[in-house]
Amino acid sequence: MTERQKLILIAIVEQYAEVASPVGSTLLAKLFSVSPATIRSDMAELESMGYLSQTHISSGRIPTDKGYRFYVNNLVETNSSDQGLPLRGEKALISRVKHAGAPDRMIKNAVDTLAELTYNLGLATIGDQLYISGLSNLFGQPEFINNLQVQQVARLLDNLEPWLREAALNQPLTVYIGQENPIGRSAGCSLVISKFKGLYSDQSYIGTLGPTRQSYKEVMYLVQRAGKELESVL
Repeated sequence: MTERQKLILIAIVEQYAEVASPVGSTLLAKLFSVSPATIRSDMAELESMGYLSQTHISSGRIPTDKGYRFYVNNLVETNSSDQGLPLRGEKALISRVKHAGAPDRMIKNAVDTLAELTYNLGLATIGDQLYISGLSNLFGQPEFINNLQVQQVARLLDNLEPWLREAALNQPLTVYIGQENPIGRSAGCSLVISKFKGLYSDQSYIGTLGPTRQSYKEVMYLVQRAGKELESVL
């Protein structure tokens, strides 16, 4: 992959997250100051490598799970998911955790705030229970318009708490994209999970579940920030 192709892939991931429609060559040509034909050639190569897909012959491209994985790995490698820069709503997240009172209320407030800020479903473990918030956010996304995907999402949620307990994830932040999910692989979801030590367990988790099309940079940062804040107060 050339450096320009890498930047084109990143641009497509970020643009598609924003507009929820295939990204065409004209917009990217302006962005990279090259001809649309040059962009189409690069997009074709990225598609042949499995990073992009094309829903119709005349349409633009959208990222594949492999494309999203490249993007997320690039965020991790460059540490851009945790720059220490304040994001929209971060102060509200911290305040709602610190002033919640009871430990379970701290966790619930963090989850509720994540759901509000990311427009995904927020989730966390509280002891042996799984607390979720923002189902309407998740099922309001254009990706979840057919019953099969909704059933796959429900299956994922039904089995998530016992799976987290069995998996005992050790990374501070873990991202499962699309088919990488251990449950509900056909749901077209991404699960972003942060581990934290707390009153209830040394293996507690907070995170979000949303479509593969999402703002990973913002979501990863906020989920990791929520985990760190909960660990500091609990």
